[in-house]
Amino acid sequence: MKKLFAVLVALGLAAVVASAQSLNEAKEAFNSGVEAMETNKTEALAKFQNALEIANQCTEEEDAAEFIGTCKTAITGAMVSIAKEQINEAAYDEALATLSQVKATAADFGQDEVIAEADNLIPNVYMRKGSTLLKNKDFAGAADAFKSVVAVKPEDGQAYLLLGQALMQSGAMDEAIEALTKANELGEGNAAKLLSTAYLKEGQALLKAGKNLDAVAALEKSNSYVESANAYKLIASAYTKAGKSAKSIEAYKKYLEVSPNAKDAADIMFTIAATAQKAGDKATAKEYYGKLSGTKYAEQAAAQLKTL
Repeated sequence: MKKLFAVLVALGLAAVVASAQSLNEAKEAFNSGVEAMETNKTEALAKFQNALEIANQCTEEEDAAEFIGTCKTAITGAMVSIAKEQINEAAYDEALATLSQVKATAADFGQDEVIAEADNLIPNVYMRKGSTLLKNKDFAGAADAFKSVVAVKPEDGQAYLLLGQALMQSGAMDEAIEALTKANELGEGNAAKLLSTAYLKEGQALLKAGKNLDAVAALEKSNSYVESANAYKLIASAYTKAGKSAKSIEAYKKYLEVSPNAKDAADIMFTIAATAQKAGDKATAKEYYGKLSGTKYAEQAAAQLKTL
């Protein structure tokens, strides 16, 4: 019996010694990982993971629990550092995959602060990815990236602005206007100009499709953001096609107010005069024929003035 007890004690002591040796082995792997962080973070991560695996077999050791916690912190720290390197190298898809792994690992380890850090990095990765794709004229890809940003950061006006630009370039005008309207509401200064351009393009498309009054509505919306001579000229054309001469004349007048030195100013003045004359508005016809002296229309204008 005494012999059996002695054997058991010996076995117990051997287990304790083995456990201590394993924990030391884990610490050596960990220290090796710390050194590797300077040159190869992927290798360092593998060493930290190995250290944790060994340490998990030594839970009876006095300082094992604290060391296991240190390993876990090092593991997620290395993963975040790898993700940041990938971001700096413009390896955005790889960075997103790494950050997804960070969140899963941090959740297993109960590291809420690491999850929050990853959540803050992810929209920045999509923002950089979208900006790069926009620069490379991959407008659909850029739009998808910016949509991922606003999905998690609905208060990001810059992301909505860039999303609007990408959607405009890809021809998705309705979506572009929606994104730019949101950017404008969030105080992005350039949004108004882009909205004006978006509604101008919409007006041009409607005018081309023969939807004249719908075109006017879109073009007036364009001017509500940033007034432009081009919008007034298109409005005048739409009203002319719709048979609304008086409104056409008013729009042409606004065109000249906004752009008095336009290259086609004489053409517009002659159009106003001729349209007014046809509509029976002699006063306006005389006024604008009278402004055409010294222009290529001088002779025609003088003849019409005599008629009037």
